[in-house]
Amino acid sequence: MTKFIALAFLLFSSTFAFSQKNKAKNIETSKPFVLGVIDEIQSKELNEKRILNIYLPEGYNPDEATKYPVIYLLDGSADEDFIHISGLVQFNSFEWINQVPKSIVVGIATVDRKRDFTLPTTVENDKTRFPTTGHSDQFITFIEKELQPFIEKKYKTNDSKTIIGQSLGGLLGTEILLKKPTLFNKYVIVSPSLWWNNGSLLDLDSEMLKENFNQPTEIYIAVGKEGLAPTAIPHVMEVDANLLAEKLKESKSKSVKTYFDYYPEESHGSILHTAVSNSFKFFYPKNKK
Repeated sequence: MTKFIALAFLLFSSTFAFSQKNKAKNIETSKPFVLGVIDEIQSKELNEKRILNIYLPEGYNPDEATKYPVIYLLDGSADEDFIHISGLVQFNSFEWINQVPKSIVVGIATVDRKRDFTLPTTVENDKTRFPTTGHSDQFITFIEKELQPFIEKKYKTNDSKTIIGQSLGGLLGTEILLKKPTLFNKYVIVSPSLWWNNGSLLDLDSEMLKENFNQPTEIYIAVGKEGLAPTAIPHVMEVDANLLAEKLKESKSKSVKTYFDYYPEESHGSILHTAVSNSFKFFYPKNKK
């Protein structure tokens, strides 16, 4: 009886030890799933440190000569649009899809989007509701003087630069397009909040509307079924987006191409993913056989 108990104890101990060993082995082989790189830049223009989420395409090697287009994403935090937009870029650059070239995605993590994405407003109610607004000029300077040089120095980039912005981000994208159009080659402007400051951007003149503007520039504008904007003076999001598209299509420059999409089944919250995916088809059309 004593031998039986001893044998049973030995078997239990061996089984327990084997189980614990396997458990430890499983724990040791688990590792994080890495989507990209978290980088940061100290901005003198904004007087703060900014977090950048970077997606590097498959095969990226800093020691090789290959250079890549860069897609700058506003609202690029991990809990905003960085993950799903990087997924779209990866999917569309698969060899069997081949819709877009392999690209670097730079997600600019949000700190205060109302401060960074809006120009000064004369609407007193908006000044009261959003007291930090009106500093887009500083953010645009940050992009031009600090962010782009930082990315171009640290990563293997070519001359192709795209910006993606939705809502207030679309407002900022529009402001950059009209005021500093050469900062990017491609603009994805989705559901832009053009109602800001009573639609003043729609009345702005721009060098990219003139005949002598010669940088090849493509603009994709999309809007869903969104209705009235939160303004005292009525503004309909769909109408404002269409007015912007029509303004750009009247450019005298042969270097400017504008595409407009309307998604009646999408809302202000759901449109971005579909719109960005479709923008790739306009920017990189496949040759029809």
